[in-house]
Amino acid sequence: MTDNNEEKGFSVKDRRVFSDDGEIRHEEPSDEEERAGQGNSASSGSGAEAKESPGDAAKKGEETPLPEINFASFILSLHTSVLFHFGDFKDPATDKTARNLPAAKQTIDLISILQEKTKGNLEEYEKNLIDEVLFELRMRYVKESKLK
Repeated sequence: MTDNNEEKGFSVKDRRVFSDDGEIRHEEPSDEEERAGQGNSASSGSGAEAKESPGDAAKKGEETPLPEINFASFILSLHTSVLFHFGDFKDPATDKTARNLPAAKQTIDLISILQEKTKGNLEEYEKNLIDEVLFELRMRYVKESKLK
C-alpha cells in the first residue's frame, strides 16, 4: 500500500500593505496569490453579498453567521430555554405556547451545576451573570409552581 499523504511544505508570504520602513509596497501579487485571493473573496461574501440582510441568505439556503460562543452566551441560551419552558415564547413548529415546569427545573438545575463546577474559574462579569440568572429563574420557578 502506497502512502499518498506526502508532506507538502508551506510558504509564508508577506501581504502587508506597508514595508518594515513604513513605505507602501508596490509589489504585484503572483498568479498563485491572485487565485488564492479570488477564492477567499468569493467564499467570504464580498461586494454586493456583504450588503444582503440575514433574511436574504436564508432565502438562498445559505447559513447566516452565528454569534460568538462564550460562557456568557451559553448561560443566556440556557436562560432563554427556561423562559421557553415557562411558556414565554411560542413554539415555532406549533405556533403555540406551552408550560413545561419539569423541563424548566431541569435546565435551572443544569445552570446550578455549571455554577458549582466553574466556581473560582469565572471572570467577575460571568460570575455575576450566572448568579443573577439563577436568582431570577429560581424566583420565577417558585411563582410558576404556585400557578399550577
